[in-house]
Amino acid sequence: MPPLETCRAAAALLAELPGLRLLALSRWWETAPLPPLPDAPPYINGVALLEGTIAPEALLGALQGIEARFGRRRSVPNAPRSLDLDILDMGGLLREAPDPVLPHPRLQERRFVLEPLLEVAPAWRHPRLGPAARLLAALPPQGTRPLG
Repeated sequence: MPPLETCRAAAALLAELPGLRLLALSRWWETAPLPPLPDAPPYINGVALLEGTIAPEALLGALQGIEARFGRRRSVPNAPRSLDLDILDMGGLLREAPDPVLPHPRLQERRFVLEPLLEVAPAWRHPRLGPAARLLAALPPQGTRPLG
C-alpha cells in the first residue's frame, strides 16, 4: 500500500478506537527523511486530534496494534517502518516514564510534527516550552510541504 494510503487507512482506524473520538485531522505533509538517507522516499506525516478518556499505556497499545496491522515490526531502534504513530500530548500531562513519555520528547525539534499540529490545535502549548507556534518559528526549514 502506498504511504499516503497507509496513513489514511490508519487515521480511519483511529476514529474507531473505543472511548475516543476523532475531532480533527490535519492535512498530510510530505517530509524529507531526517537525517537524509540516500534513495529514501519522503515520509508522510499528519496529526490527529482525539478526545476521550484513556490511559496513556492503553492508547500506546492501541496505536501499536494499528501499526502492526500495517506491517510494522519492531526489530531495532529507528529501523525503517511502514507506519509510526506517536502520542504527542495528553491534556498537558507531564510523564517521564514509563512509556509513553509525555509530551513527546522531541516534538519541539520537528517541523513535520509542529506544522500539522498547529492545523488541528492552533493554540496548543507545550507544558514546559510554551506555544507551538513559537517552537515552530524557532526551527530551520526541514524539507516539509503540505500535500493537496
